Amino acid sequence: MLMPSIFGENLFDDFMDDFMMNRGARSVQNVMKTDIKETDDSYELKIEMPGYRKEDVKAQLKDGYLTISAETDNSSEEKNEEGKYIRRERYTGAVSRSFFVGKDLTEEDIRARFENGILHIALPKEAPKKIEENKYIAIEG
Repeated sequence: MLMPSIFGENLFDDFMDDFMMNRGARSVQNVMKTDIKETDDSYELKIEMPGYRKEDVKAQLKDGYLTISAETDNSSEEKNEEGKYIRRERYTGAVSRSFFVGKDLTEEDIRARFENGILHIALPKEAPKKIEENKYIAIEG
């Protein structure tokens, strides 16, 4: 039987591909949404990390990049009176995001706290470097 051409040849394959692709993209989009606010002397980052605990989150400064990563492994079970499973759900996931913060910052310069599923990070602004006066080199000859 021929299907109308508006469906194409692989309607259900496209549907499942779109469903799976959007499902993965949607889950990543809901984690690590970041607001960056500039103040007079610092930058403040608020990173949403729903479903993660403080113990799941790591922050690393390397080569001028601040990398925030989190990994979790959650499972929940519901049983009826006889001990048979009605439902079992598991979620295992890892997310990571990097920000270039400059090579002059050290770990001691950065303040971080985790509160109600939101990671708050304060990064000091770099002090303006002094511009040296033009110095000339004597040319012999």
